[in-house]
Amino acid sequence: MRLKVFKMREGAKLPVRAYPTDAGMDLFYCPNERSKSFDGCEQIRIGPHHGALIPTGLKVGVPPGFMLEIKNKSGVATKKRLVVGACVVDSGYDGEVFVNLNNIGEDIAVIEPGQKLAQAVLVPINACEVEEIHEDNVYGENTQRGTGGFGSTGDF
Repeated sequence: MRLKVFKMREGAKLPVRAYPTDAGMDLFYCPNERSKSFDGCEQIRIGPHHGALIPTGLKVGVPPGFMLEIKNKSGVATKKRLVVGACVVDSGYDGEVFVNLNNIGEDIAVIEPGQKLAQAVLVPINACEVEEIHEDNVYGENTQRGTGGFGSTGDF
């Protein structure tokens, strides 16, 4: 399978796998006109406990029956304390792909042009129809698990 990708701007980098066996393809920051600060700098600074939509400069043709899921890169998450927020690119979306990065650290995070941000994974989806039922029996009978959740099986 081939994933069609269009570079919207000079400097945009195609998604790339570091190793052939990697599930994810690295995504990179590519400045757009809105990225530039008043002094022309293309760095993006994300304050502690804040987030930003980071442009990639890419449009991606997600095939029908798939989604492109944007996920954390372990090094970016652990070393820079930047984690991905909303993360699904649907088939049929024909705009630029942005990465929603959130700074969970205590220091300002600086993003430089060309820097790795996150990884994209092409995931098959199962489309379903929603059926409303009028009795509280979604499984038809009680399950072994029941309503237990939120740590009901014990501590970490």
